[in-house]
Amino acid sequence: MADDQSLKILQLLQANPHLSQREASDALGLSLGKTNYIINALIDKGLVKINNFKNNKNKSAYVYLLTPQGIEEKARLTLQFYEIKKREYEALKLEVEKLNDPQLKANI
Repeated sequence: MADDQSLKILQLLQANPHLSQREASDALGLSLGKTNYIINALIDKGLVKINNFKNNKNKSAYVYLLTPQGIEEKARLTLQFYEIKKREYEALKLEVEKLNDPQLKANI
């Protein structure tokens, strides 16, 4: 579950580095505190770096950038997510085939 949320945040921040944590939490359906916790964990792991604009009138304007390690982790998590969904699809496909098998229907 945490990997799933980390992947979603990495994808979101890569697509929109200027996104605020509040906007990210709204987009992901997570609490602001949970979003903050995950982003800070990603920063602590060196997967995301944060820059703020000191000359900006809005002092809370930040940019979240994926580090090279963050990009690698996003790719790893994406592949892991794909493999899980592929296994789920294959299991469902097999179940549907069993339900559509005339011999099995006769035994029901």
